[in-house]
Formats: sequence, structure tokens, C-alpha cells
Amino acid sequence: MSAFSSIPKIGYEGPESDNPFAFRWYNPDEIVEGKSMRDHLRFSVVYWHTFRGNGSDPFGMPTLDRPWDDGSNSIDNALNRVRVAFEFMEKLGCPYYAFHDRDVSPEGASLAESHANLDRVADALEQQQQRTGIKLLWGTANMFTHPRYLHGAATSCNADVFAYCAAQVKKAMEITKRLGGENYVFWGGREGYMNLYNTDIKREIDHLGQFLNMAVDYSKEIGFEGTFLIEPKPKEPTKHQYDSDAAACINFLRAYGLMDRFKLNIETNHATLAGHSMMHELDYAGAQGCLGSIDANTGDLLLGWDTDQFPTDLYLTAQSMMIILKYGGLGSGGVNFDAKVRRESIDVEDLFHAHIGGMDAFARGLKIAAAIRADGGLQQFVDDRYSSWNTGVGADIEAGKHDFNSLSDYMMEKGEVDANKSGRQEYLENYINRFI
Repeated sequence: MSAFSSIPKIGYEGPESDNPFAFRWYNPDEIVEGKSMRDHLRFSVVYWHTFRGNGSDPFGMPTLDRPWDDGSNSIDNALNRVRVAFEFMEKLGCPYYAFHDRDVSPEGASLAESHANLDRVADALEQQQQRTGIKLLWGTANMFTHPRYLHGAATSCNADVFAYCAAQVKKAMEITKRLGGENYVFWGGREGYMNLYNTDIKREIDHLGQFLNMAVDYSKEIGFEGTFLIEPKPKEPTKHQYDSDAAACINFLRAYGLMDRFKLNIETNHATLAGHSMMHELDYAGAQGCLGSIDANTGDLLLGWDTDQFPTDLYLTAQSMMIILKYGGLGSGGVNFDAKVRRESIDVEDLFHAHIGGMDAFARGLKIAAAIRADGGLQQFVDDRYSSWNTGVGADIEAGKHDFNSLSDYMMEKGEVDANKSGRQEYLENYINRFI
């Protein structure tokens, strides 16, 4: 039985279309910078918000009544949800999806029963992937919802919790490999602290490093060659999370010998909570060779929490794509819609409007970014701004030919620095506006 019988298959109709169930900018076969939009963007639907979200928030009960979901935690309901999810993604034309283990499959009365439930749901997921051609962008384990994780997972003060989450990740990695997942994500939702009086930070971070090295070792054992991704987030639900932003994550990866296997999954709303722009987080990760994937959403800047709204801001998407193109694309990563419809958007049609809008916003952002790059004016300005490093003393410094003594001698002889030039921020903002 169709869950979306009233919704047509979403296709590209062009910028002049006023059809709310059509793409105006996302043309998957259109070539941009030598590659199709489909391959640039690698759109992914998230299972947890799109098919498990119920509209509840910290102050209100569920508002989203999904006719295909009977509200139970039964395996039959989970299996029916798989059918509906793939019908939705097939109509949307989205090539990837992502999941948490406990969102696709119900928790059992024991670890063994939870594993068995996940195996049964994985059978259904595999069948639907084969039927539709839709692929798994990444899998992960939910180690933040259950009360056993109230003190954290790999950073818990309870060694049994560390062992339990190792067993849970082991299974989730096996299922991800079985389903052809191209990445595996670690989001440390409770890997942090609420109060420093009761926290041994060094021990907790050491345990996290040990845990992730165990994951790398097990991936080699089972032959999982996908990319491991860490998703930075500074706070909420904990006061401080150890993976607080791109810089903190990269420092952690270097400290624990994980740089050769891990990259970052950057999320817009998390960047905001860290006091950064998405452009900053992407550029920092890319500069360190750690840009792996993105969660495409946004937050309400008037609210200080993770609202996970669908992205519609063309400045945001254009800036994001400028950086992604700068570093050669997302590789095995993708544009993953870790976003949810508002609790007031109660119709199933709103799920389609949300994803259509997000996909169009990123497609248009891709075209804007490509146009800016083709024009070359922005890059020329940056190149000119740093031109003093291309010759003379600048080139010698970068080549390692100077130390404090030689630089002191150089300035003693020269006397004063060459005059600085204007940064022209206002001009550059106006320049970018020409392409929006």
C-alpha cells in the first residue's frame, strides 16, 4: 500500500516552474565543473528525523501523526517503516540515506535481542536498496538516548557502559559494511561533561581515543574500508562535548593517531552553536585534509539550541559549495539532510516540500559557487593580497630559509614594513551579491 499515493515523482522543471512538487534548480544530470550535480551533491535523507520524528520538543508532546506508523516499538512496525522510507526516497530521487541503529530497529530486552532485531531490519533495508538502487551514505550507533548512557558512552565513568557501546558499535559497523555504507559516523552526543567537579577529563578523552582506535582495528578485521567521520558539536545535550568544533576534533585525531582514517562530518547548526560559520568550519577542516561530509541544515539564529531546520539560505549554500569545490569535493561523503520539519508542519506533503527546498538551495548554491570560481575575481583578490609571500623574504620564510636572527637583520636594514593594502570587505560582499 502506497504511503504517498497523492505525491508525484519529483522531477526537474527549471527555474520558471511554479510546481511545488518539482525541482527548479536541482537537475541531477546537469554538468557543473565537469561533474554532474548528482555526483557533486550526493544527497542523503536521514532516517531519524524524516521517518522517526514526531514533532515533540522539550516543551511539547508529539504533533506529527504518520499514518504508516502505529506508534509501537514492534519489529513489524519497523519493517513497515522501511518500506515507506524507500517509497519516499524513490519519489524524491535521493540517491542516499543514513541511519542510527536504534532508529531503524527497536531496542530489545537484551543486547542479543537488539542485534537480532537489527539483523531483521537490515534484511529489509538490503532488499529495498537492491530494488531501488538507493545506497547507504553512512551508518552509526545511537549511544545517547538510552539511560545507560547518562554519563556518556566511550567516555562514561562506568566501564561496563564502555564495553556495551563497543558491542553496539561493533554490530553497527558490521551492518554498515553489509549494506555497502560508504562511511561510518561517530557523534558523541554525550561524550562530554555537565560538571567538572565529578569529571576526570584526561581519563575520559584517553578512553575515547582508545575506543576509536579499537574501531579502526575492528574495521580492518572485517574489511570495512569506508571513511570514519566525527561530527563536531560544542554542547547540547551536555554542557561541553569533547568534539566541540573542527579544530578540537582535528587536535584530538592527531593526539591519538587517527588522522589517517578519520575525517569530519560538518553540520551547519553545530557550527553555529560553536560560535562559527559553516564556511569557517568547512574551510578549517578542508585546510587540514579532514573535510569528509556535511549535514545540511541550519539553526534559527534567535534561538540558542539545535533546531535542525532545512537549509534555504542561498548565501549559506553558496558559501558551503565554494569551500567544498575549493577542496575537490566531498569524496565518499555527501549532503545529508539532518533536518526536520517544524512541529507545526503536520502534513506528509511537508516532508517533500522540505527536502525539495533543501535540494534546490544546494543545487543553486553549487551553480553560484561555480560561477564565482569561473569569474576568478575573488581568487585573484586573495592571490594579490598574499602576493608578498610569493617572492623575496616571504618566499624565503615559507621555504624555511629564515630564523629570528636573519629576520631581525632584514628588518633592521629595511627599517619599516611595506604599506598595508585595504582588505575591501565591503567591496567583496558586494561582489558576491552579484552572483546570488
